[in-house]
Amino acid sequence: MLLKRFYDDKLAQASYMIGCQATGEAIIIDPHRDTDLYLQAAKREGMEITLVSETHIHADYLSGSRQLAKQAGATLLLSGEGDEVWQYSFAERDGARLVYQGDRLELGNVAIDILHTPGHTPEHISFMVTDGAASSEPMGVLTGDFIFVGDVGRPDLLEKAAGVADTMEASARVLYRSLSRFREMPPYLQIFPGHGAGSACGKALGSVPSTTLGYEHIANWAFQCETEDDLVSEVLQGQPEPPVYFAEMKRMNRDGPALLDGLPAPRLMPAAALSPLLENDGIVVDIRARASFAAGHVPGSIHVPLSNQFPNWCGWLLPYDRQIHFVADGEEQAREAARDLAFIGIDDCEGYFDATALAAWSAEHDGLETTTVIDWAAANQAVLDENAFLLDVRNLNEWSEGHVAGAHHIHLGYLTGRTDEIPRDRPVLLYCATGHRSGIGASVLQADGFADVRNIEGGTTDRIRRGMQISPSHSGAKMP
Repeated sequence: MLLKRFYDDKLAQASYMIGCQATGEAIIIDPHRDTDLYLQAAKREGMEITLVSETHIHADYLSGSRQLAKQAGATLLLSGEGDEVWQYSFAERDGARLVYQGDRLELGNVAIDILHTPGHTPEHISFMVTDGAASSEPMGVLTGDFIFVGDVGRPDLLEKAAGVADTMEASARVLYRSLSRFREMPPYLQIFPGHGAGSACGKALGSVPSTTLGYEHIANWAFQCETEDDLVSEVLQGQPEPPVYFAEMKRMNRDGPALLDGLPAPRLMPAAALSPLLENDGIVVDIRARASFAAGHVPGSIHVPLSNQFPNWCGWLLPYDRQIHFVADGEEQAREAARDLAFIGIDDCEGYFDATALAAWSAEHDGLETTTVIDWAAANQAVLDENAFLLDVRNLNEWSEGHVAGAHHIHLGYLTGRTDEIPRDRPVLLYCATGHRSGIGASVLQADGFADVRNIEGGTTDRIRRGMQISPSHSGAKMP
């Protein structure tokens, strides 16, 4: 049997190929939209992709199942479980085969049994794998967003992301019952989850690629909950804020992701096109390093550096109905950014501008806009001398664990919709844990017309290192 894991660091997402080497048949489970990755892997392994499937209607990335099935000429398998509230609407249109609890897939000597494991979503399924060439007993389960290493899939996204009211608690209770079934299964079963650390589909995901059911019985907090009420209470507490783009992902994955003729490939734009684009409220995303952006950028551009968090913050901050252009350090960087955005369903990435365009814009407008970067000593003084507004853009859990006295809290992802809460007549000082998120936030405020915006480099990490106070409770007192 062949079992191959594909992991995307930016999505913190795992997809899998399972195949029988004797017959050359394979299934791909939970593919993303860079479908060439799976086609090339199958070719290298001497496999034919005959089946494509996924564990559930995803919220955090756009599925590549529909596209891969078409490219490979494979049968698309989709969950028929759940209820009428949330099901695949394109299944019949695409000729997909619906699968249910108790169904068995056979790929040569490999058998895959479908398990309905609701809780994270009503339709969620897991894939129990038996390598018939080695044993008649199953070897492991692909659990998708049901069981993670050290965590379980959050049950609140159907309500918070998809807008289906009054489903959080009911889903949490269903999740408990799904977990209870797994308490009785053999402890040697290997668990292959759909996400790792960094995913917003849970609150405490581990970074280890796989685990065993027996180990999770010992180490996973969810299996320590003795009653249904205990699990409900615990699983609904402390979940990270769901990115706003999750709603788009749920809708697109339910209705059928658009089919791509290859990933977007932005072209180099002429320098002269930059000014008209900005004058007409075009969306320009500067993906260069934080220091480069701070040193000089075109006014109105939003800074999201090309990092592992790039698709997440773009999903939070960018519109889905507007064309996107980049400011990049070259074609390779621009293509990577376009690939990342395609993973979250933003496909209209027309082109990019390079240093030549920045130089031309600077010459025409007598210089580029800069971002003021300060340390905590300067921030403290600005609060005392200039009545500066101190803004914490971290998530709610970070804020609750400790923040600077006198600061105001707005999660970075909500910043574009809450600028009316921020004064425009005094300096605005932003901080996060390191300066990364606050740098993005500073660009959002500058693009919105805030005149005096300053990013506190090093964030709370540097503040603690300097021995400065972090308060666990909100205070209106001035910062020391």
